Amino acid sequence: MKKAPSYETAELREVERLIRGRRTIDQYLELPVPEELVREAIDAARWAPNHHVTEPWHFYLLGPECVGQCLDLCQDIVTAKKGPEAGAFKRESWSKKPGWLLMTCRRSPDDELLEREDYAACSAAMQNFMLYLWKAGVGTKWTTGPITRDPRLASIVGFDAEKEFVVGLTWYGYPKLTPEQKRTELGEILTQLP
Repeated sequence: MKKAPSYETAELREVERLIRGRRTIDQYLELPVPEELVREAIDAARWAPNHHVTEPWHFYLLGPECVGQCLDLCQDIVTAKKGPEAGAFKRESWSKKPGWLLMTCRRSPDDELLEREDYAACSAAMQNFMLYLWKAGVGTKWTTGPITRDPRLASIVGFDAEKEFVVGLTWYGYPKLTPEQKRTELGEILTQLP
């Protein structure tokens, strides 16, 4: 009879530390992240579970020209809602984000269940991307704010909004500040059924 493997391993504890330690980072050092590292993180991200191996994701690494257009769009959106000062402030704060990655998910207009499964797979892929970078000392922030729902973003980035929708825009860079965090106790979110 085969014996169950031990779960008391250093590797498993390291995975736990990685998951518990990852934080959303808002402020970054002015250091570029090597593109090869980001490509490795995307390569790892694509190994997320996905029903029927649909691989529904597409990753867009945004360069300076594209980022500039996104900053213009962000400023326009915020200015329309909160005024020119708020728009200029938002543009300035976003301009300090060193790396930009946009992830989209393939649309399945005739299969709502498949589209939901694909979105869940993309979320798992995004987590893989963020954890890989975190292990390398790079922080991230995944946003699904108004810019990700603005139809002008598709033309800036160059994707067909009829065939893809945005899962999120993720900024990445070396953390200037890593916030503390806590979670609800396990007993409050877990129900053990007979």
